[in-house]
Formats: sequence, C-alpha cells, structure tokens
Amino acid sequence: MKGIILAAGTASRLRPLTDHTPKCLLTVGEKSILQRTIDNLIKNSVTDLVVVTGYLGEQVEGFIIDNYPYLKVELVYNQQYAKTNNIYSLWLTKKFVVNHEILLLDSDIVFDRRVLGLLINSEYKNCLAVKSTEKLSAEEIKISLHSDNSIAAISKEVDPQTAMGESIGIEKFSTGFVLKLFDVLDKMILQENLNDIFYEAAFQRLIDNGAKLFPVSVGELKCLEIDFVEDFEKAAQEVVFMK
Repeated sequence: MKGIILAAGTASRLRPLTDHTPKCLLTVGEKSILQRTIDNLIKNSVTDLVVVTGYLGEQVEGFIIDNYPYLKVELVYNQQYAKTNNIYSLWLTKKFVVNHEILLLDSDIVFDRRVLGLLINSEYKNCLAVKSTEKLSAEEIKISLHSDNSIAAISKEVDPQTAMGESIGIEKFSTGFVLKLFDVLDKMILQENLNDIFYEAAFQRLIDNGAKLFPVSVGELKCLEIDFVEDFEKAAQEVVFMK
C-alpha cells in the first residue's frame, strides 16, 4: 500500500501564519502537521509515500529529506499550484501509484493515528473516513448515502440536513478503484481542463458510473481539518487527546 500526501496549496485563508511557512509545516503541539501525518502512516506500517508539493515546496521537501531519510518517498512538484486544486495534485501522482492500493491524505488534517487503522482494517476495499459528531455547514465536504450504505453524493453542495457526515480527507482505495480513478482524472484534466476543483468530483463520477465507495465513521476519535486560524487554535487544544 502506498500513501499519498497532497501538500501543494497556498493556504491563503491562514495568512499571516502561512506567509513564510506552508500550512503542513505549522506546528500543532510539539510537531508539525506533516510530521504528525507521516508518523501516523509509519505507525500503521505505511512507509512507501508520494508527497505532492507546491507553495514553498522546498521547505516541505527539505523537511522530509532531513527527518525521514530512511523512508521511500517520491516527491512530486506541482508547478501549477497557484491556479489548480487538489484534483490536479492527485493526478500528478499517477505514474507512482497506478497498480497499487493507496491511502490518500490531505496534508492539513490533524488526526488520531487510529483513524488510519479503521480504514486499513475495514471490510470495505474502497472507503473514506467520515466525522459525524459535529454540526455541518456549507464549508465541509459532506456525504449522503444509498440504501446499501454506500456513498450516493460527496461534495460541499450536499444538504447538511440529509448528510451522514463530513469526509475528513482520508481515503483508502483498491488497485482496481485506483485504475478507474485515474482514467476519470485523465479525462477531467486532459480533455475537460477541470484543474481547479476538488478531487471529490472524480469520486462522484465513479459513483455515478456504479462504483461503490463506503463511509467509515471515526466515531469519537479526534480529527480536524485546518482551514482557518480558529481551526489551528482548536487543533492545538485537541491534540493532547490524540494517540
């Protein structure tokens, strides 16, 4: 299994914290967000990684090289980071991850390492981590379900009143799903020029074409996406409750 970490964004909503530091290298507690993510992967025996950088990418690359020289890490630079979204960064990993199972992670999540275990050990080959313990708004990537408990819709546009919860930005995909995913990404990027949207749009196309993707609830395990300064401050308070 390969781990993909997407760390190319400019994180403009966190300025001035990110004026000179990429979001994933902001320190929460005693570790940066990226260090927490990589350490969580290692603790779950995922040590073959692909990391996509962009904004202040040399800092991210330097951090990984200096702190994880023993890991197998492919570093991919998204030259178009300023005008693309995470769908494009994900597409750039294609040659490194096709024909592999993957764990896909956004680089701005502070989370309990046991979340990864829930996905890795899930009965579902294709699944994503969902938090359903907090009130939902227009900001979150939300999901709704089919009657068989598979995901019917995934986007910010899902009605909070009918949503099962929030997708936190951690997914597990089988080799077969990965092949189909990159076929869809090729079409969206190369033919339709859909570079500046969220990668969940590709998941939705697969779902609409019959693919099954299932939610895995994180229950009471702590996890928090860092988008705004208040998220950063909240994460600093909650990290003490995370393993």
